Amino acid sequence: MSQDIIADTLNEIMNAKRAGKSSIITKKHSKVLIGVMKIAKENNYILDYKIDGTKMEITAGELNECRAIKPRFNVTLGSYDKYMRRFLPARNMGIIIVSTNKGLMTHIEAIEKNLGGALIAYFY
Repeated sequence: MSQDIIADTLNEIMNAKRAGKSSIITKKHSKVLIGVMKIAKENNYILDYKIDGTKMEITAGELNECRAIKPRFNVTLGSYDKYMRRFLPARNMGIIIVSTNKGLMTHIEAIEKNLGGALIAYFY
């Protein structure tokens, strides 16, 4: 495992989905990963996540693909369209999670609030 907890967890979710499993248990978590899971749950990409000490159990929902974005590109208000075309399969399909100075949010919320930030992950 690498030192990137978000990338490792999202890869574990995709590997479990390909293997036909609906849930995974990961041994590490962070505040940023919990924020990513909260946004994914709000958008129905994961059904639930539970934290028990240092373990986190995640149940996948209607998910086709989820990946961490490496390197963490900095995005301005005018360049969201470029990254939406790069990471999402179609317009109005999927979300990109952005870390802004107002916290983690989807790219749609960031555009509405006129905020830039760093790209973290995408789900569709």
